[in-house]
Amino acid sequence: MSVAHVMAAVSLAGALASGVVAASQPQPEADRSGPPRWLLASVAAPVSRQGPVPVEIRGEPGTYQLYRGNAPYVIRGVGSQNPDDLATLPRHGGNSVRNWAVEDGAILDRARELGLTVALCLDVARERHGFDYDDAEAVARQFEGLREQVLAHRDHPALLAWIIGNELNHDYSNPRVYDAVNDLSKMIHELDPHHPTTTTTAGISAELAQVIRQRAPDLDFLSVQVYGGLAGLPDALVEIGLDMPLMVTEWGTIGHWEAPTTEWGAPIEPTSSAKAQRYRTGYEQALAPLAGRVVGSYAFLWGQKQERTPTWYGLFTADGRRTEAVDVLQRIWTGDWPANRAPQVAGLALDGQAAEDSVRLRPGQTYAAAVQASDPEQDPLRFDWRLLRESAATQSGGDPEEIPQELADAVLSPEASETQLQAPTRPGAYRLFVYVGDGQGGVGHANLPFLVAQE
Repeated sequence: MSVAHVMAAVSLAGALASGVVAASQPQPEADRSGPPRWLLASVAAPVSRQGPVPVEIRGEPGTYQLYRGNAPYVIRGVGSQNPDDLATLPRHGGNSVRNWAVEDGAILDRARELGLTVALCLDVARERHGFDYDDAEAVARQFEGLREQVLAHRDHPALLAWIIGNELNHDYSNPRVYDAVNDLSKMIHELDPHHPTTTTTAGISAELAQVIRQRAPDLDFLSVQVYGGLAGLPDALVEIGLDMPLMVTEWGTIGHWEAPTTEWGAPIEPTSSAKAQRYRTGYEQALAPLAGRVVGSYAFLWGQKQERTPTWYGLFTADGRRTEAVDVLQRIWTGDWPANRAPQVAGLALDGQAAEDSVRLRPGQTYAAAVQASDPEQDPLRFDWRLLRESAATQSGGDPEEIPQELADAVLSPEASETQLQAPTRPGAYRLFVYVGDGQGGVGHANLPFLVAQE
């Protein structure tokens, strides 16, 4: 089943993010948008509960197509590790999920209940976490443990493909990791002839391409993960002549490592509306033009997590409200907008300045803050302001982070679009958040980093 191709260089930014971390945010508002009419009939079809559904890639460069059960299968995918987050995915037109670790396999069962498929990720150890791929005994133990996971889940009807490790090239130096990937791929093909194998990369350089070509030729396709540079993917593939089947297993907004920063180095997060536009242009400029080359894609992240901020990557807030990017994905997947769309946020100002102005405040002084927001259906908007200390996290690759401390009572009118902020008395870096709800399950948000310092 394997496809071996010579790969060349392309520089693509990518980042792993896994897990869902709750944050202190507004109280839930029910999502009343309801399922679109086009979905009612398709969801009703029962999903087989017995035996594997064969999956393969057919065609040649430019005509690659994923087949499931001998029929073309177009992935409308998202990334998620939490089975509880998947209930809303079919409502918006999604049909597949990729995760980052097998755990107990509950995500497969939940996917089957919802009519979804799963690109199931084996959590292969990373060198940056201390694993030594020169330690033959450790590699053998890992192999046996992952073999047991393959045996446990190979016949599940929701299984779509095997992902062998996530971004194993991130901060790595030992190419033997890809010997282990190849051995795992061969093992999977021996135990499970029905599902293809891949590994994901955080970008791919000429050196990495050569390593994978030489050391992991058993893989069926390559998976790349790219954020801010997604629009450049079609040109990059032409330039390097990369002709093997591809998936884009993480894509979405700009990464925090790619974003502009304040003068003191705080990354400037786009508003929820600016992120939604990035999803739309990323699809239109990169993924759609690559039909026949890219056999599937998974938007990041169907859920919420803390990574530099509580809002940077999640398509939802911690209380389950959906952002405008979810509406965009539904439009991409189905051609229809939700019946009720999420609020839109145009900008946030503090002391009359934007985040790009590197806002500085004096300790204990009071300053005006205002958000520009609107709602497509003119629903009454509800505002919730929060002040957090700036994250001090230095983790990379989506490793778990702690939620920064929230400072209570700093915002004097927390339920208004224009308010007053009393700057903390303690000098340091902080971040002001605002959430704009529509009472219909939708939310927009923005935040602004600032520095408190004595003049």
